[in-house]
Amino acid sequence: MIAAGKKFVNLSVGRLSAIRQKALMLCALLFLAGAGTAALAADNNAITSINANQQGANVIVRVNFKRPLTAAPTGFSIISPARIALDFIGIDNATGKTSQDISLGDVRNVVLAQADDRSRLVFNLKRSLSYATALDGNTLVVTIDGSGGLAAPVNAAGIPASPAAATANAAAAPAPAPLLNGKPALRDIDFRRGTAGEGRVVIDLPNTQVGVNVHQQGQTVVVDFLKTALPEVLRRKLDVGDFGTPVKTITTVTQGDNVRMIIEPKGLWEQSAYQTDSQLVIVVKPLKEDPNKLAQGTQGYRGDKLSLNFQNVEVRSVLQVIADFTGLNIITSDTVGGNLTLRLKDVPWDQALDIVMQAKGLDMRKNGSVIWIAPKDELLTKEKLELEQRSQIAELEPLRTESFQLNYQKAEAFKKVFGIDDAGGGGGGGKKNSILSSRGSAVIDPRTNQLFVTDTPTILQNIRNLVSKVDIASRQVLIEARMVEANDGFSRNLGAKLGFGFSSTNVAAGGQQATTTTTTTGSNLAPGVTGNSVNLPAAPSTGTAGSVALSLFNAAASKFISLELSALEADGQGKIISSPRVVTADQQKALIEQGTEIPYQNATSSGATSVEFKKANLKLEVTPQITPDGNVILTVDVTNDSVGAVVPGGVSINTKHVQTQVQVENGGTVVIGGIYTQTISNDVNKVPLLGDIPVLGYLFKQSAVTNKRTELLIFLTPKVVVDRIAAH
Repeated sequence: MIAAGKKFVNLSVGRLSAIRQKALMLCALLFLAGAGTAALAADNNAITSINANQQGANVIVRVNFKRPLTAAPTGFSIISPARIALDFIGIDNATGKTSQDISLGDVRNVVLAQADDRSRLVFNLKRSLSYATALDGNTLVVTIDGSGGLAAPVNAAGIPASPAAATANAAAAPAPAPLLNGKPALRDIDFRRGTAGEGRVVIDLPNTQVGVNVHQQGQTVVVDFLKTALPEVLRRKLDVGDFGTPVKTITTVTQGDNVRMIIEPKGLWEQSAYQTDSQLVIVVKPLKEDPNKLAQGTQGYRGDKLSLNFQNVEVRSVLQVIADFTGLNIITSDTVGGNLTLRLKDVPWDQALDIVMQAKGLDMRKNGSVIWIAPKDELLTKEKLELEQRSQIAELEPLRTESFQLNYQKAEAFKKVFGIDDAGGGGGGGKKNSILSSRGSAVIDPRTNQLFVTDTPTILQNIRNLVSKVDIASRQVLIEARMVEANDGFSRNLGAKLGFGFSSTNVAAGGQQATTTTTTTGSNLAPGVTGNSVNLPAAPSTGTAGSVALSLFNAAASKFISLELSALEADGQGKIISSPRVVTADQQKALIEQGTEIPYQNATSSGATSVEFKKANLKLEVTPQITPDGNVILTVDVTNDSVGAVVPGGVSINTKHVQTQVQVENGGTVVIGGIYTQTISNDVNKVPLLGDIPVLGYLFKQSAVTNKRTELLIFLTPKVVVDRIAAH
């Protein structure tokens, strides 16, 4: 079996040699037949070299050609991953290599690819940046702005290029965009369907300096346009499900100082984005799910495709073929062996490598452009040994002591980080939640607000990083609260007083007439009239009732009727406005309270009495949280108490309490729902039977109507305080 296998392998190698010889002969014939074409191709312009240097925050890349360019290159930029691409028509690659490492600023490297009569330069960046190009003789100067602003073109000497030398580039600014609320506004939002069924969202930016952040959030694509306004006509939700693409809806809204676009796809998809000039294009492509594929969607294989056809060939040989195809440095462990029969056609090279490793129980570790391949057990054993060695080194590593001065945070806040209990003891030993090692210890000095830590250099570096991230100035928030209590009251009181009196005449001796009048005491009666037969006067809640007195006499003046009517109608409206305000740090509770404390006696079990106090206060308790987009989340607890009626046990407290959590724009105002109360009463006192007579019955009854409405409204306005420390 072994001999036969070897013979079969030799036969396969011989067959491969014959195929190679035929291929070489075919290439020679094609070379002779196309000698004339090659001679013409030799006349094409070509890229001879690429040089790069750094000037301040900018990276200047000089692309040298055989002859000056006749036309400016076309280019575009991709946001994720961050890349800049320049296309050259009729330009060859004469540098002798396809990639060149730059490693300056945010520029990683440049890749030069050639297909037919076109060459493309691709700059791989760490983050999305703007660029500018300028022609200077046989050199194209590409300026990549590292400050994040608008790139300005320079010539080969690094001097700002003249307008004639500057070429059209992807960072060229369009005409000034209209401003909306002092910020540049988006020009247009459009949706198109691609030829492959992909959805293309096209956004016309106001200029090329707009910061754009495209990221996937769950099953949606979120695009943030920083410091940008959104016109009212674009503030909408687009339903594009009828286009037959993975995109269902596109929602664009304003969020603080930014504009946020949410793209909601359906099914299996992947997204990419690139920017050309001031136009941003987001592409959402559909993917077909393959049950036999190890990774789907954005986790799929992206390597260049290759075809492999081997019969009982060594695994090392297959790995060598993949290494030659990709240009990667593959190191194979001595324990990797065995043969493999493989037939793959048009398969991404990373998927082919994954298939080979799974078939032989192998795994890999990648470090840059170097891939180390070994059996899984061997890799795990080696990593375990390395971890054990590091642990032993940490046990033997010398200890050092370092002090950390805290500027904004209190030193006591690090007790839990160091595993220190309230008694002052603690350290790394036996503390699960401690950042210190088992040999480390820490001392906190509240007086000087310092930390003194003794541990290994590695742990000290971790603490140094932690302190630099935690010990920062907290942003301040000013909260203004306006509490409005609106009163709308109406009361009407109507009453009557009705009195009757009699007078008698006596004749005295001597012809003189004497008059004697017997009356009962009364009030508000006509002269000579006393007594109230009906006494139901108006009793207003406030003020004094107006009165009208009317006396009626007969011809003989012996009988009279005294009528007194009174009426009062009062309307009352009022507003009680309280306006507390408080400044507090981000995510720190603030409390402001104002009012009175009412004393009352409280009896104890022994019979003694003690004086205690009840609060009738206006209290505002709020905890702000500043969101990344500049809004403020408020956790509010508002209480407005007042002194109520006197009861046998003391004084009652009228309480109005609101507790909620809301999100408000910076500087905006939100109204928290009010407490609405309404009191309606209608009291009538009357003389039986007489009070029921129509019209005249009002002379024999008293009525009081009350309608009172009260509502409590709370207005909150948070403002982020921008000071020098917080801005820094």
